[in-house]
Amino acid sequence: MNQRGVTESVQWAILMPALLMLILGLVQTGIWLHGRAVAAAAAATIADLRVPGDDPSAAEEAGRRVAASGGLTDVGVEVGVEQGLVVVTVTGRPLSFLDFGLTEIRERAVLPAEVIR
Repeated sequence: MNQRGVTESVQWAILMPALLMLILGLVQTGIWLHGRAVAAAAAATIADLRVPGDDPSAAEEAGRRVAASGGLTDVGVEVGVEQGLVVVTVTGRPLSFLDFGLTEIRERAVLPAEVIR
């Protein structure tokens, strides 16, 4: 084997893992962004379906179904009323290649609390 063949082999041995990490990083970023969109949709669903006087668990269940169908796990829902606003916070974890505890997603939806007469 000549010197040129060894040099090319070393270059590919260094380049391929770096290229693979770049591709996996792009895929993981796409999954994370999708998870954020799903959590935001779940929070908006809960806020839209929450009607004063109705059972709030039905709205929460609909939001959990949206989050689960979008691939989120460990879904948490918090609903509160602050200064005439309904604040819905949805947390969850999307799929991940390596989870270092940094993949938790938290999204909020805020709507005015309406009084039905």
